[in-house]
Amino acid sequence: MKTSSLSPSPAWSRCLILAAASFCKLAAAVPVPHEHQEFEAMLDAPYHGEGRGLDARTFTLSFDYPGLRGHRKLRWHLALVAPGGREVARWQGGTLSGRPVDVPVRWPGRLGNRLANRRPAPGVYRVRLRAAAGSEEVEQSWDIAVGSPPVPALPAFAPLPGRHTVLQAAPAAGALPYTVYYGNLHSQTRDSDGGGALDDCRGAQDPQTAPFGPDAAFPYARAHGLDMLMVSEHNHMYDGSDGTRADADPAAARALYQAGLQTARDFNEQHRDFLALYGMEWGVISNGGHLNIFNSDQLLGWERNGKGELLADTATARSDYGALYTLMRKQGWIGQFNHPSLNDQFKVDGVPLAYTADGDETMALCEVMNTSAFSANDKEAETRRSNFEAACNKLLEAGYHVAFSSNQDNHCANWGASYTNRTAVLVPNGEPLTRDSFVAAVRARRVFATMDKESQLVFTANGHLMGERFDNRGALQLSVQFANGAGRRAAAIAIMEGVPGRNGAVSQLTLDASSTVTPAPGQHFYYVKLTQDDGKVLWSAPVWVNQLAEEQP
Repeated sequence: MKTSSLSPSPAWSRCLILAAASFCKLAAAVPVPHEHQEFEAMLDAPYHGEGRGLDARTFTLSFDYPGLRGHRKLRWHLALVAPGGREVARWQGGTLSGRPVDVPVRWPGRLGNRLANRRPAPGVYRVRLRAAAGSEEVEQSWDIAVGSPPVPALPAFAPLPGRHTVLQAAPAAGALPYTVYYGNLHSQTRDSDGGGALDDCRGAQDPQTAPFGPDAAFPYARAHGLDMLMVSEHNHMYDGSDGTRADADPAAARALYQAGLQTARDFNEQHRDFLALYGMEWGVISNGGHLNIFNSDQLLGWERNGKGELLADTATARSDYGALYTLMRKQGWIGQFNHPSLNDQFKVDGVPLAYTADGDETMALCEVMNTSAFSANDKEAETRRSNFEAACNKLLEAGYHVAFSSNQDNHCANWGASYTNRTAVLVPNGEPLTRDSFVAAVRARRVFATMDKESQLVFTANGHLMGERFDNRGALQLSVQFANGAGRRAAAIAIMEGVPGRNGAVSQLTLDASSTVTPAPGQHFYYVKLTQDDGKVLWSAPVWVNQLAEEQP
Protein backbone atom coordinates (compact mmCIF):
# COMPACT_ATOMS: atom_id res chain seq x y z
CA MET A 1 0.00 0.00 0.00
CA LYS A 2 1.42 3.36 -0.98
CA THR A 3 1.60 6.06 1.67
CA SER A 4 2.49 9.69 1.53
CA SER A 5 3.55 12.11 4.21
CA LEU A 6 1.39 14.88 5.54
CA SER A 7 3.12 17.88 7.07
CA PRO A 8 1.34 20.17 9.52
CA SER A 9 0.58 23.68 8.37
CA PRO A 10 2.93 26.47 9.52
CA ALA A 11 0.19 27.99 11.63
CA TRP A 12 -0.46 24.68 13.39
CA SER A 13 3.29 24.20 13.96
CA ARG A 14 3.39 27.59 15.69
CA CYS A 15 0.44 26.46 17.82
CA LEU A 16 2.37 23.41 18.93
CA ILE A 17 5.15 25.67 20.11
CA LEU A 18 2.93 28.39 21.56
CA ALA A 19 0.29 26.12 23.05
CA ALA A 20 -0.45 28.51 25.88
CA ALA A 21 -0.51 31.63 23.76
CA SER A 22 -3.67 33.42 22.65
CA PHE A 23 -2.63 32.97 19.01
CA CYS A 24 -3.57 29.31 19.21
CA LYS A 25 -6.99 30.18 20.52
CA LEU A 26 -7.54 32.51 17.60
CA ALA A 27 -6.24 30.08 14.99
CA ALA A 28 -8.00 27.02 16.32
CA ALA A 29 -11.15 25.76 14.68
CA VAL A 30 -14.47 27.15 15.80
CA PRO A 31 -16.10 24.43 17.95
CA VAL A 32 -18.91 22.50 16.27
CA PRO A 33 -20.82 19.34 17.13
CA HIS A 34 -18.94 16.08 16.50
CA GLU A 35 -19.38 15.39 12.78
CA HIS A 36 -20.66 11.88 13.44
CA GLN A 37 -22.68 12.79 16.53
CA GLU A 38 -25.94 11.03 15.82
CA PHE A 39 -27.83 8.15 17.36
CA GLU A 40 -26.87 4.80 15.84
CA ALA A 41 -28.88 1.61 16.20
CA MET A 42 -27.99 -1.63 14.40
CA LEU A 43 -29.67 -5.01 14.36
CA ASP A 44 -27.97 -8.34 13.73
CA ALA A 45 -30.61 -11.01 13.05
CA PRO A 46 -29.20 -14.41 11.99
CA TYR A 47 -31.14 -15.62 8.99
CA HIS A 48 -31.16 -19.26 10.08
CA GLY A 49 -31.72 -20.84 13.48
CA GLU A 50 -29.08 -22.71 15.38
CA GLY A 51 -29.47 -25.89 13.35
CA ARG A 52 -30.87 -29.41 13.63
CA GLY A 53 -34.41 -28.18 13.19
CA LEU A 54 -34.12 -25.48 15.84
CA ASP A 55 -35.39 -21.98 15.10
CA ALA A 56 -33.84 -20.53 18.27
CA ARG A 57 -31.32 -17.74 17.79
CA THR A 58 -29.96 -14.61 19.46
CA PHE A 59 -30.60 -11.17 18.00
CA THR A 60 -27.99 -8.52 18.79
CA LEU A 61 -28.92 -4.85 19.13
CA SER A 62 -25.99 -2.41 18.90
CA PHE A 63 -26.38 1.17 20.10
CA ASP A 64 -23.93 4.06 19.98
CA TYR A 65 -23.91 7.84 20.08
CA PRO A 66 -20.47 9.11 19.00
CA GLY A 67 -19.49 12.28 20.80
CA LEU A 68 -22.18 11.94 23.48
CA ARG A 69 -21.15 13.01 26.96
CA GLY A 70 -23.02 11.56 29.88
CA HIS A 71 -26.24 9.59 29.49
CA ARG A 72 -29.26 9.89 27.26
CA LYS A 73 -32.56 8.07 27.60
CA LEU A 74 -32.97 5.27 25.09
CA ARG A 75 -36.15 3.45 24.19
CA TRP A 76 -36.14 0.38 21.97
CA HIS A 77 -38.73 -2.12 20.84
CA LEU A 78 -37.93 -5.30 18.97
CA ALA A 79 -40.68 -7.21 17.19
CA LEU A 80 -40.90 -10.50 15.38
CA VAL A 81 -43.38 -10.06 12.53
CA ALA A 82 -45.05 -13.03 10.83
CA PRO A 83 -45.40 -13.20 7.01
CA GLY A 84 -48.94 -11.79 7.21
CA GLY A 85 -47.74 -8.68 9.07
CA ARG A 86 -48.84 -9.61 12.60
CA GLU A 87 -46.43 -9.19 15.52
CA VAL A 88 -45.96 -12.56 17.21
CA ALA A 89 -43.23 -11.66 19.71
CA ARG A 90 -42.02 -8.41 21.26
CA TRP A 91 -39.19 -7.20 23.50
CA GLN A 92 -38.26 -3.75 24.83
CA GLY A 93 -35.64 -1.95 26.91
CA GLY A 94 -33.55 1.20 27.37
CA THR A 95 -30.47 3.11 28.67
CA LEU A 96 -27.61 4.61 26.65
CA SER A 97 -24.31 6.11 27.76
CA GLY A 98 -21.48 7.65 25.82
CA ARG A 99 -20.09 4.18 25.03
CA PRO A 100 -21.17 1.62 22.44
CA VAL A 101 -23.38 -1.10 23.90
CA ASP A 102 -24.57 -4.46 22.56
CA VAL A 103 -27.84 -5.93 23.82
CA PRO A 104 -28.43 -9.66 23.18
CA VAL A 105 -32.07 -10.69 22.78
CA ARG A 106 -32.74 -14.40 22.96
CA TRP A 107 -35.61 -15.96 20.99
CA PRO A 108 -36.20 -19.63 21.87
CA GLY A 109 -37.74 -20.36 18.50
CA ARG A 110 -41.24 -20.81 19.84
CA LEU A 111 -44.26 -18.55 20.32
CA GLY A 112 -46.51 -17.97 23.31
CA ASN A 113 -45.86 -18.36 27.04
CA ARG A 114 -44.67 -21.38 28.99
CA LEU A 115 -48.17 -22.82 29.22
CA ALA A 116 -49.02 -22.43 25.55
CA ASN A 117 -45.82 -22.26 23.59
CA ARG A 118 -45.83 -23.62 20.08
CA ARG A 119 -43.64 -23.84 17.02
CA PRO A 120 -44.29 -21.03 14.55
CA ALA A 121 -45.56 -21.77 11.08
CA PRO A 122 -42.72 -21.94 8.54
CA GLY A 123 -42.07 -18.85 6.47
CA VAL A 124 -39.95 -15.74 6.10
CA TYR A 125 -40.46 -13.56 9.16
CA ARG A 126 -39.22 -10.04 9.78
CA VAL A 127 -37.31 -8.83 12.83
CA ARG A 128 -37.96 -5.10 13.30
CA LEU A 129 -36.12 -2.75 15.65
CA ARG A 130 -37.46 0.69 16.50
CA ALA A 131 -35.25 2.77 18.76
CA ALA A 132 -35.24 6.40 19.87
CA ALA A 133 -32.80 8.60 21.78
CA GLY A 134 -34.37 11.96 22.44
CA SER A 135 -35.94 13.15 19.20
CA GLU A 136 -33.77 10.86 17.04
CA GLU A 137 -35.46 7.69 15.82
CA VAL A 138 -34.02 4.71 13.96
CA GLU A 139 -35.82 1.77 12.38
CA GLN A 140 -33.96 -1.37 11.31
CA SER A 141 -35.42 -4.60 9.96
CA TRP A 142 -34.13 -7.87 8.53
CA ASP A 143 -35.83 -11.00 7.28
CA ILE A 144 -35.20 -14.40 8.88
CA ALA A 145 -36.13 -17.94 7.88
CA VAL A 146 -38.33 -19.88 10.29
CA GLY A 147 -38.74 -23.57 9.63
CA SER A 148 -38.35 -24.46 5.96
CA PRO A 149 -40.03 -21.77 3.84
CA PRO A 150 -40.94 -22.72 0.26
CA VAL A 151 -38.21 -21.90 -2.25
CA PRO A 152 -39.31 -19.44 -4.96
CA ALA A 153 -39.23 -20.55 -8.58
CA LEU A 154 -37.10 -18.33 -10.82
CA PRO A 155 -36.97 -18.05 -14.62
CA ALA A 156 -33.81 -19.02 -16.46
CA PHE A 157 -31.25 -16.21 -16.55
CA ALA A 158 -28.10 -15.74 -18.62
CA PRO A 159 -25.91 -13.72 -16.22
CA LEU A 160 -24.35 -10.48 -17.36
CA PRO A 161 -20.60 -10.37 -17.99
CA GLY A 162 -18.36 -8.52 -15.60
CA ARG A 163 -14.69 -7.70 -15.09
CA HIS A 164 -14.32 -10.92 -13.12
CA THR A 165 -15.35 -14.24 -14.61
CA VAL A 166 -17.09 -15.88 -11.65
CA LEU A 167 -20.51 -15.81 -13.31
CA GLN A 168 -19.73 -15.70 -17.00
CA ALA A 169 -16.82 -14.89 -19.28
CA ALA A 170 -18.72 -13.46 -22.24
CA PRO A 171 -22.25 -12.30 -23.11
CA ALA A 172 -24.65 -15.21 -23.61
CA ALA A 173 -27.08 -15.43 -26.49
CA GLY A 174 -30.19 -13.51 -25.60
CA ALA A 175 -28.59 -11.85 -22.56
CA LEU A 176 -29.15 -8.19 -21.80
CA PRO A 177 -26.57 -6.02 -23.59
CA TYR A 178 -24.87 -4.78 -20.41
CA THR A 179 -21.77 -5.47 -18.35
CA VAL A 180 -22.10 -5.28 -14.58
CA TYR A 181 -19.51 -3.52 -12.43
CA TYR A 182 -19.32 -3.71 -8.64
CA GLY A 183 -18.05 -0.96 -6.38
CA ASN A 184 -18.14 0.99 -3.16
CA LEU A 185 -19.53 4.48 -3.66
CA HIS A 186 -18.89 5.95 -0.21
CA SER A 187 -15.51 6.16 1.54
CA GLN A 188 -13.08 8.62 3.09
CA THR A 189 -9.33 9.04 3.21
CA ARG A 190 -6.82 11.35 4.86
CA ASP A 191 -8.17 14.28 2.81
CA SER A 192 -10.97 14.47 5.42
CA ASP A 193 -11.54 12.10 8.38
CA GLY A 194 -10.65 8.70 6.91
CA GLY A 195 -7.56 6.72 6.02
CA GLY A 196 -6.81 5.39 9.51
CA ALA A 197 -4.33 2.53 9.85
CA LEU A 198 -6.21 -0.71 10.57
CA ASP A 199 -4.21 -1.51 13.71
CA ASP A 200 -5.14 1.82 15.26
CA CYS A 201 -8.50 2.81 13.75
CA ARG A 202 -11.35 3.14 16.25
CA GLY A 203 -13.53 5.70 14.48
CA ALA A 204 -13.35 8.90 12.47
CA GLN A 205 -9.87 10.38 12.24
CA ASP A 206 -8.94 13.94 13.08
CA PRO A 207 -9.13 15.63 9.66
CA GLN A 208 -6.01 15.34 7.52
CA THR A 209 -3.99 13.47 10.15
CA ALA A 210 -4.32 9.80 9.04
CA PRO A 211 -1.54 8.13 7.04
CA PHE A 212 -3.48 7.08 3.94
CA GLY A 213 -4.94 9.23 1.18
CA PRO A 214 -6.68 8.58 -2.17
CA ASP A 215 -3.35 7.48 -3.65
CA ALA A 216 -3.56 4.48 -1.28
CA ALA A 217 -7.32 3.92 -1.50
CA PHE A 218 -7.62 3.31 -5.24
CA PRO A 219 -4.92 0.60 -5.57
CA TYR A 220 -6.19 -1.05 -2.36
CA ALA A 221 -9.75 -1.32 -3.69
CA ARG A 222 -8.56 -2.61 -7.06
CA ALA A 223 -6.35 -5.22 -5.39
CA HIS A 224 -9.34 -6.36 -3.35
CA GLY A 225 -11.45 -7.07 -6.43
CA LEU A 226 -13.59 -3.93 -6.72
CA ASP A 227 -14.31 -2.46 -10.14
CA MET A 228 -14.71 1.07 -8.80
CA LEU A 229 -14.27 3.15 -5.65
CA MET A 230 -15.72 6.54 -4.81
CA VAL A 231 -13.60 8.57 -2.41
CA SER A 232 -16.15 10.99 -0.97
CA GLU A 233 -14.46 13.47 1.34
CA HIS A 234 -16.39 15.68 3.75
CA ASN A 235 -16.66 19.00 1.95
CA HIS A 236 -16.17 21.09 5.10
CA MET A 237 -12.90 19.47 6.24
CA TYR A 238 -10.60 20.79 3.55
CA ASP A 239 -9.26 23.30 6.08
CA GLY A 240 -8.03 20.36 8.19
CA SER A 241 -10.62 20.63 10.94
CA ASP A 242 -14.07 19.56 12.07
CA GLY A 243 -14.94 23.21 12.53
CA THR A 244 -13.55 26.27 10.73
CA ARG A 245 -9.94 27.39 11.15
CA ALA A 246 -9.58 31.14 11.25
CA ASP A 247 -6.12 30.85 9.67
CA ALA A 248 -7.14 28.43 6.90
CA ASP A 249 -5.69 29.02 3.44
CA PRO A 250 -8.45 29.01 0.75
CA ALA A 251 -5.94 28.20 -1.99
CA ALA A 252 -4.68 25.16 -0.09
CA ALA A 253 -8.23 23.86 0.47
CA ARG A 254 -9.10 24.21 -3.21
CA ALA A 255 -5.77 22.71 -4.29
CA LEU A 256 -6.29 19.64 -2.08
CA TYR A 257 -9.64 18.93 -3.75
CA GLN A 258 -8.11 19.36 -7.20
CA ALA A 259 -5.23 17.08 -6.22
CA GLY A 260 -7.72 14.36 -5.29
CA LEU A 261 -9.42 14.70 -8.69
CA GLN A 262 -6.04 14.48 -10.41
CA THR A 263 -5.09 11.39 -8.40
CA ALA A 264 -8.26 9.70 -9.68
CA ARG A 265 -7.60 10.76 -13.28
CA ASP A 266 -4.01 9.51 -13.12
CA PHE A 267 -5.04 6.17 -11.68
CA ASN A 268 -7.71 5.71 -14.33
CA GLU A 269 -5.19 6.47 -17.06
CA GLN A 270 -2.86 3.79 -15.72
CA HIS A 271 -5.54 1.17 -14.91
CA ARG A 272 -8.23 0.95 -17.56
CA ASP A 273 -9.87 -1.99 -15.73
CA PHE A 274 -10.85 0.14 -12.73
CA LEU A 275 -12.76 3.36 -12.12
CA ALA A 276 -11.38 5.77 -9.52
CA LEU A 277 -13.91 8.42 -8.52
CA TYR A 278 -13.17 11.41 -6.33
CA GLY A 279 -15.69 13.88 -5.01
CA MET A 280 -17.39 15.11 -1.89
CA GLU A 281 -19.79 14.12 0.82
CA TRP A 282 -21.70 17.38 1.25
CA GLY A 283 -23.43 18.46 4.45
CA VAL A 284 -23.31 17.89 8.18
CA ILE A 285 -25.19 15.44 10.39
CA SER A 286 -26.49 17.97 12.91
CA ASN A 287 -29.61 19.57 11.38
CA GLY A 288 -28.59 18.38 7.95
CA GLY A 289 -27.78 15.10 6.23
CA HIS A 290 -24.92 13.74 4.16
CA LEU A 291 -25.08 13.29 0.40
CA ASN A 292 -22.47 12.38 -2.17
CA ILE A 293 -21.89 14.36 -5.35
CA PHE A 294 -20.19 12.08 -7.87
CA ASN A 295 -19.11 14.34 -10.70
CA SER A 296 -18.33 17.83 -9.46
CA ASP A 297 -14.93 19.31 -10.31
CA GLN A 298 -15.72 22.18 -7.95
CA LEU A 299 -15.43 22.05 -4.17
CA LEU A 300 -18.64 23.33 -2.59
CA GLY A 301 -18.75 24.86 0.85
CA TRP A 302 -19.98 27.49 3.28
CA GLU A 303 -16.97 27.94 5.56
CA ARG A 304 -14.91 31.13 5.58
CA ASN A 305 -11.66 31.88 7.37
CA GLY A 306 -11.00 34.78 9.69
CA LYS A 307 -10.61 37.10 6.70
CA GLY A 308 -13.98 36.11 5.30
CA GLU A 309 -12.46 34.13 2.42
CA LEU A 310 -14.46 31.16 1.14
CA LEU A 311 -12.75 27.81 1.75
CA ALA A 312 -14.16 26.30 -1.43
CA ASP A 313 -14.62 27.00 -5.14
CA THR A 314 -18.36 27.63 -4.99
CA ALA A 315 -20.43 28.95 -2.09
CA THR A 316 -23.37 26.84 -0.90
CA ALA A 317 -25.40 27.60 2.21
CA ARG A 318 -25.06 25.03 4.97
CA SER A 319 -28.05 22.65 5.13
CA ASP A 320 -29.95 24.47 2.34
CA TYR A 321 -30.83 21.37 0.37
CA GLY A 322 -33.34 23.05 -1.90
CA ALA A 323 -30.73 25.49 -3.15
CA LEU A 324 -28.13 22.73 -3.45
CA TYR A 325 -30.42 20.57 -5.59
CA THR A 326 -31.05 23.54 -7.88
CA LEU A 327 -27.31 24.14 -8.28
CA MET A 328 -26.66 20.45 -8.91
CA ARG A 329 -29.32 20.30 -11.59
CA LYS A 330 -27.95 23.42 -13.28
CA GLN A 331 -24.43 21.95 -13.32
CA GLY A 332 -25.47 18.45 -14.37
CA TRP A 333 -24.23 16.83 -11.14
CA ILE A 334 -25.76 13.67 -9.71
CA GLY A 335 -25.92 12.58 -6.10
CA GLN A 336 -26.68 9.91 -3.54
CA PHE A 337 -28.56 10.18 -0.24
CA ASN A 338 -26.13 8.78 2.33
CA HIS A 339 -27.43 6.77 5.31
CA PRO A 340 -30.69 8.78 5.39
CA SER A 341 -32.61 9.25 8.63
CA LEU A 342 -36.40 9.02 8.61
CA ASN A 343 -37.30 12.10 10.62
CA ASP A 344 -34.69 14.82 10.74
CA GLN A 345 -32.57 15.02 7.57
CA PHE A 346 -32.62 16.57 4.09
CA LYS A 347 -35.15 19.20 5.10
CA VAL A 348 -36.64 21.68 2.66
CA ASP A 349 -38.93 24.29 4.23
CA GLY A 350 -38.73 22.33 7.45
CA VAL A 351 -39.96 19.04 5.94
CA PRO A 352 -37.59 16.02 6.24
CA LEU A 353 -36.85 14.07 3.05
CA ALA A 354 -38.83 16.70 1.18
CA TYR A 355 -39.42 16.40 -2.55
CA THR A 356 -38.32 19.05 -5.01
CA ALA A 357 -38.30 18.79 -8.80
CA ASP A 358 -34.63 19.77 -8.89
CA GLY A 359 -33.79 17.17 -6.26
CA ASP A 360 -35.65 14.51 -8.21
CA GLU A 361 -33.65 15.36 -11.30
CA THR A 362 -30.25 15.16 -9.60
CA MET A 363 -30.51 12.70 -6.67
CA ALA A 364 -30.22 9.27 -8.29
CA LEU A 365 -29.27 6.88 -5.47
CA CYS A 366 -30.29 6.12 -1.90
CA GLU A 367 -28.13 4.03 0.41
CA VAL A 368 -30.32 1.14 1.52
CA MET A 369 -27.67 -0.73 3.50
CA ASN A 370 -24.24 0.16 4.87
CA THR A 371 -21.68 -1.62 6.95
CA SER A 372 -20.25 0.14 10.01
CA ALA A 373 -18.42 3.28 8.95
CA PHE A 374 -15.73 2.66 11.56
CA SER A 375 -15.05 -1.00 10.85
CA ALA A 376 -11.40 -2.03 10.78
CA ASN A 377 -12.26 -5.46 9.37
CA ASP A 378 -10.42 -6.28 6.15
CA LYS A 379 -11.67 -9.87 5.70
CA GLU A 380 -15.21 -8.97 4.51
CA ALA A 381 -16.54 -10.28 7.83
CA GLU A 382 -18.01 -7.16 9.47
CA THR A 383 -21.28 -8.00 11.27
CA ARG A 384 -22.41 -4.47 12.17
CA ARG A 385 -24.60 -3.02 9.45
CA SER A 386 -27.47 -0.58 9.04
CA ASN A 387 -30.63 -0.79 6.93
CA PHE A 388 -32.15 2.39 5.52
CA GLU A 389 -34.91 0.87 3.40
CA ALA A 390 -37.64 2.68 5.35
CA ALA A 391 -36.09 6.10 4.61
CA CYS A 392 -35.45 5.21 0.96
CA ASN A 393 -39.07 4.11 0.64
CA LYS A 394 -40.17 7.42 2.10
CA LEU A 395 -38.15 9.20 -0.59
CA LEU A 396 -39.74 7.01 -3.27
CA GLU A 397 -43.22 7.74 -1.93
CA ALA A 398 -42.39 11.46 -1.86
CA GLY A 399 -41.77 11.26 -5.61
CA TYR A 400 -38.00 10.77 -5.90
CA HIS A 401 -36.75 8.48 -8.64
CA VAL A 402 -33.91 6.89 -6.69
CA ALA A 403 -32.28 3.50 -7.10
CA PHE A 404 -30.82 1.60 -4.16
CA SER A 405 -27.10 1.46 -3.37
CA SER A 406 -25.07 -0.42 -0.74
CA ASN A 407 -21.74 0.94 0.47
CA GLN A 408 -19.26 0.87 3.33
CA ASP A 409 -18.55 4.50 4.33
CA ASN A 410 -15.00 3.42 5.18
CA HIS A 411 -13.06 5.65 7.56
CA CYS A 412 -10.33 3.08 8.12
CA ALA A 413 -7.91 1.96 5.41
CA ASN A 414 -10.07 -1.01 4.32
CA TRP A 415 -11.81 0.49 1.31
CA GLY A 416 -14.39 -2.05 0.11
CA ALA A 417 -12.95 -4.86 2.26
CA SER A 418 -15.04 -4.69 5.44
CA TYR A 419 -17.89 -6.75 3.96
CA THR A 420 -19.12 -8.31 0.72
CA ASN A 421 -21.72 -5.63 -0.05
CA ARG A 422 -21.48 -3.61 -3.26
CA THR A 423 -23.34 -1.20 -5.50
CA ALA A 424 -23.57 -2.63 -9.03
CA VAL A 425 -24.06 -0.58 -12.20
CA LEU A 426 -24.91 -1.79 -15.69
CA VAL A 427 -22.88 -0.28 -18.52
CA PRO A 428 -23.56 -1.08 -22.21
CA ASN A 429 -21.38 -3.92 -23.55
CA GLY A 430 -18.29 -2.66 -25.32
CA GLU A 431 -18.38 0.71 -23.57
CA PRO A 432 -15.43 1.31 -21.20
CA LEU A 433 -16.10 2.03 -17.54
CA THR A 434 -15.33 5.74 -17.18
CA ARG A 435 -16.73 8.54 -15.10
CA ASP A 436 -18.98 9.50 -18.00
CA SER A 437 -20.34 5.96 -18.55
CA PHE A 438 -20.78 5.54 -14.78
CA VAL A 439 -22.72 8.80 -14.54
CA ALA A 440 -24.87 7.79 -17.51
CA ALA A 441 -25.68 4.42 -15.92
CA VAL A 442 -26.54 5.97 -12.57
CA ARG A 443 -28.58 8.70 -14.22
CA ALA A 444 -30.56 5.92 -15.97
CA ARG A 445 -30.85 4.08 -12.60
CA ARG A 446 -29.34 0.92 -14.13
CA VAL A 447 -28.26 -0.11 -10.65
CA PHE A 448 -28.83 -2.77 -8.03
CA ALA A 449 -27.64 -3.03 -4.43
CA THR A 450 -26.27 -6.30 -3.12
CA MET A 451 -24.88 -7.71 0.12
CA ASP A 452 -23.13 -10.40 -1.96
CA LYS A 453 -20.51 -9.35 -4.50
CA GLU A 454 -21.01 -12.64 -6.38
CA SER A 455 -24.71 -12.02 -7.11
CA GLN A 456 -26.72 -10.39 -9.87
CA LEU A 457 -30.30 -9.18 -9.84
CA VAL A 458 -32.30 -7.98 -12.84
CA PHE A 459 -35.90 -6.79 -12.70
CA THR A 460 -38.06 -6.06 -15.75
CA ALA A 461 -41.63 -4.92 -16.38
CA ASN A 462 -43.04 -5.72 -19.83
CA GLY A 463 -39.45 -5.94 -20.99
CA HIS A 464 -38.48 -2.54 -19.56
CA LEU A 465 -35.29 -2.73 -17.49
CA MET A 466 -35.15 -1.62 -13.85
CA GLY A 467 -34.62 2.13 -13.68
CA GLU A 468 -36.87 2.91 -16.63
CA ARG A 469 -39.97 5.12 -16.64
CA PHE A 470 -42.67 4.29 -19.17
CA ASP A 471 -46.35 4.49 -20.03
CA ASN A 472 -48.37 1.29 -19.92
CA ARG A 473 -51.86 0.25 -20.84
CA GLY A 474 -53.34 -3.11 -19.83
CA ALA A 475 -51.47 -5.96 -18.12
CA LEU A 476 -47.99 -5.53 -16.63
CA GLN A 477 -45.68 -8.55 -16.60
CA LEU A 478 -43.12 -8.33 -13.77
CA SER A 479 -40.11 -10.64 -13.90
CA VAL A 480 -37.19 -11.24 -11.50
CA GLN A 481 -33.90 -12.80 -12.60
CA PHE A 482 -31.08 -13.80 -10.25
CA ALA A 483 -27.68 -15.45 -10.46
CA ASN A 484 -24.89 -16.17 -8.00
CA GLY A 485 -21.37 -17.32 -8.77
CA ALA A 486 -20.83 -19.19 -5.50
CA GLY A 487 -23.83 -21.51 -5.58
CA ARG A 488 -26.15 -19.45 -3.41
CA ARG A 489 -29.87 -19.67 -4.15
CA ALA A 490 -32.82 -17.34 -3.70
CA ALA A 491 -34.68 -18.11 -0.46
CA ALA A 492 -37.34 -15.40 -0.66
CA ILE A 493 -38.54 -12.82 -3.16
CA ALA A 494 -40.78 -9.83 -2.58
CA ILE A 495 -41.95 -7.47 -5.30
CA MET A 496 -42.75 -4.19 -3.59
CA GLU A 497 -45.08 -1.48 -4.89
CA GLY A 498 -45.79 2.16 -4.15
CA VAL A 499 -47.12 5.40 -5.57
CA PRO A 500 -44.77 8.34 -6.18
CA GLY A 501 -46.03 11.57 -4.63
CA ARG A 502 -48.56 9.81 -2.40
CA ASN A 503 -46.36 10.08 0.72
CA GLY A 504 -47.81 6.80 1.90
CA ALA A 505 -46.43 3.36 2.67
CA VAL A 506 -44.69 0.95 0.31
CA SER A 507 -46.35 -2.47 0.41
CA GLN A 508 -45.64 -6.02 -0.68
CA LEU A 509 -47.31 -6.95 -3.97
CA THR A 510 -46.31 -10.60 -4.39
CA LEU A 511 -43.80 -13.24 -3.31
CA ASP A 512 -43.54 -14.67 -6.83
CA ALA A 513 -40.63 -14.09 -9.22
CA SER A 514 -43.04 -13.71 -12.14
CA SER A 515 -46.34 -11.92 -11.77
CA THR A 516 -48.89 -10.25 -14.01
CA VAL A 517 -50.92 -7.34 -12.65
CA THR A 518 -53.09 -4.60 -14.09
CA PRO A 519 -52.40 -1.45 -12.09
CA ALA A 520 -55.01 1.20 -11.45
CA PRO A 521 -54.64 4.25 -13.71
CA GLY A 522 -51.96 6.62 -12.47
CA GLN A 523 -48.34 6.55 -11.29
CA HIS A 524 -46.75 3.46 -9.71
CA PHE A 525 -43.32 2.10 -8.87
CA TYR A 526 -42.17 -1.48 -8.30
CA TYR A 527 -38.92 -2.94 -7.04
CA VAL A 528 -37.58 -6.33 -5.95
CA LYS A 529 -36.11 -7.36 -2.65
CA LEU A 530 -34.48 -10.79 -2.88
CA THR A 531 -33.07 -12.71 0.09
CA GLN A 532 -30.49 -15.44 -0.51
CA ASP A 533 -30.35 -18.73 1.38
CA ASP A 534 -27.55 -17.26 3.53
CA GLY A 535 -29.64 -14.20 4.47
CA LYS A 536 -27.85 -11.70 2.26
CA VAL A 537 -30.21 -9.32 0.48
CA LEU A 538 -30.32 -7.67 -2.95
CA TRP A 539 -32.47 -4.71 -4.00
CA SER A 540 -33.25 -3.87 -7.63
CA ALA A 541 -33.76 -0.37 -8.87
CA PRO A 542 -37.48 0.40 -9.25
CA VAL A 543 -39.38 0.67 -12.48
CA TRP A 544 -41.78 3.60 -12.69
CA VAL A 545 -45.03 3.02 -14.55
CA ASN A 546 -47.59 5.55 -15.69
CA GLN A 547 -50.65 3.35 -16.10
CA LEU A 548 -53.03 4.66 -18.75
CA ALA A 549 -56.76 4.05 -18.71
CA GLU A 550 -58.07 1.36 -21.02
CA GLU A 551 -59.16 2.69 -24.40
CA GLN A 552 -62.88 2.66 -24.87
CA PRO A 553 -64.19 0.70 -27.90
